[in-house]
Amino acid sequence: QVQLVESGGGLVQAGGSHSLSCIYSGSDFSHSAMAWYRQAPGKQRELVAYISNHGITDDYVDSVKGRFTIARDNAKNTLYLQMNSLKVEDTAVYYCNRGRWGDYRKNRPGNYWGQGTQVTVFS
Repeated sequence: QVQLVESGGGLVQAGGSHSLSCIYSGSDFSHSAMAWYRQAPGKQRELVAYISNHGITDDYVDSVKGRFTIARDNAKNTLYLQMNSLKVEDTAVYYCNRGRWGDYRKNRPGNYWGQGTQVTVFS
């Protein structure tokens, strides 16, 4: 049984930095691509970043390129999202997701989701 648990959400001033973690329980973490999604109030869930199973390859939505970094530690079954130069429009609930690299490239999430963690950026 796969379980994803995000942590690290909170209040951050615009321009600041913050990091999120997602602990993965279950098998196949090191064989799975992973992603961060977010959902802002009144908006659809959006793919933010995704990373290959070995952690070498990643990609980002244009709005966060150069500001966010996705990373993983397969030894710790943990996914990370480092967020820098935060903007008010980054305010959202952030979710980690387990899926497939090819599906992420088509903006198709996998079946496993965490419960989400709220990030609120204030000016």
